[in-house]
Amino acid sequence: MKKGIFMIALLFSAQMFSQAIYEDERYVPETDPAVLKNLDEWQGKKFGLLMHWGTYSQWGIVESWSICPEDYGWCERKKGSNPSNYNDYIKDYEGLRKTFNPVKFDPAKWAKAAKYAGMKYMVFTTKHHDGFNMYDTKYSDYKITSKDVPFHTNPKADVLKEIFNSFRGEGISTGAYFSKPDWHNENYWDPYFPPFDRNVNYDPSLYPEKWQKYVDFTHNQILEILTNYGKVDILWLDGGWVRKRDQVNIKENYDEKFTENESKNGFIKHRVVDQDPKMDELVIKARQKQPGLIVVDRAVHGKNQNYLTPEGRVPAKTLPYPWESCIPAGGGWSYSPGAQYITGRQGIHLLIDIVAKGGNLLLNVAPSPEGEWDKGAYDLLQAYGDWMKVNSTAIYNTKPIEPYKEENICFTQNKAGNVFAFYLAKDGEDKIPAEITVKSISPKKGTKITMLGSKTSLKWTKEGNGFKVIIPESLRNNLPAKEAWTLKIEAINR
Repeated sequence: MKKGIFMIALLFSAQMFSQAIYEDERYVPETDPAVLKNLDEWQGKKFGLLMHWGTYSQWGIVESWSICPEDYGWCERKKGSNPSNYNDYIKDYEGLRKTFNPVKFDPAKWAKAAKYAGMKYMVFTTKHHDGFNMYDTKYSDYKITSKDVPFHTNPKADVLKEIFNSFRGEGISTGAYFSKPDWHNENYWDPYFPPFDRNVNYDPSLYPEKWQKYVDFTHNQILEILTNYGKVDILWLDGGWVRKRDQVNIKENYDEKFTENESKNGFIKHRVVDQDPKMDELVIKARQKQPGLIVVDRAVHGKNQNYLTPEGRVPAKTLPYPWESCIPAGGGWSYSPGAQYITGRQGIHLLIDIVAKGGNLLLNVAPSPEGEWDKGAYDLLQAYGDWMKVNSTAIYNTKPIEPYKEENICFTQNKAGNVFAFYLAKDGEDKIPAEITVKSISPKKGTKITMLGSKTSLKWTKEGNGFKVIIPESLRNNLPAKEAWTLKIEAINR
């Protein structure tokens, strides 16, 4: 993940970028039957949890990016003893492991909150770009279980194991975020050369043995996770610039589009480097360990990107492939003190909007340096759960139906042919209007319409190509949910 601090308002205006980055990418369909089955099930889950956590949480800064020598306002070096000196800053940053001691870490509490919210899968940062491992790897000493990390003596020191076990215990499927670039590893950022940008700091074609060592290291770590940590449903790879370049048309290259956009704002444009991680080989080996594994090689066009991941925004329309919007619940991707969380209304409307367009929502919650979630995160998930108790049947295992959205009304449909119309409360509304008019959906004659959470059959009349439904005052005064109300239309004219 990249940018750390997101203004909440931007999350809900992001649809203006409807043709940016991901929507223009082509999708290469998967052919493995086991993967296709799991991918179909994943698309029905609709709602997941992402967690960015590492030593950087102690400083309340953007994850990893401040140690990258690129000039971005959102990851300036402001912490440490001498932030004006890059080498001193790196030393202080890597020294954060010596004070990382999240003694309040309670993954069972997180898992229970996620389950109540209706989340069906989760993705956890096993390692971000800075190279600090949040699990007990044997391939690096830069890890949470090292002796120089205070938390290593804690019974829950292998946090990946504890998190995966807790979430599986609540019936939530697991995903491993893993960064392909590792800025701590000597075979990625060789100490002999200064780092120039986010890329490997030498030419892999001139040092093939060194690069092969890095590829082996990356493969070994990923296979280690897939071997030692039980059932893993998703391998979620970040760092899309680490790829083989001769297989990608540069005009369709996410990395170049992103860099071009940022360079227009005065940022330093990073280089294009051919740095082949041999993903095809890795995926074969990974699925030998975990048959049917969903692989998300983010922003790398090809068969190893089983679904796409618009980041920090929602597409303006349905997309012709599996996708998931990754959005922070509050602050940024990593922990930031005093973070402002989206409201329950914003969160519920966000989920509905994404699902109506055929996507999944992966909502990021960032743990604190002590290993806790903010109260704002729990409040948000409580609001989701209260709403999902009534309305989840209109969310899970549904697909889009045109026109997807009509003003403040969104639509989904299920396999039985039922159509759901979500009325999203407008500003200042605390109950649904007495009459709702839908112009684009035509119920079949005699069709029953109800509100989810109520057994009352609602009166409706045909109006043009749509219909008008009457909400009785008794129901309006005793609504089964807040923030959005769902009408179930049992059958429509096609």
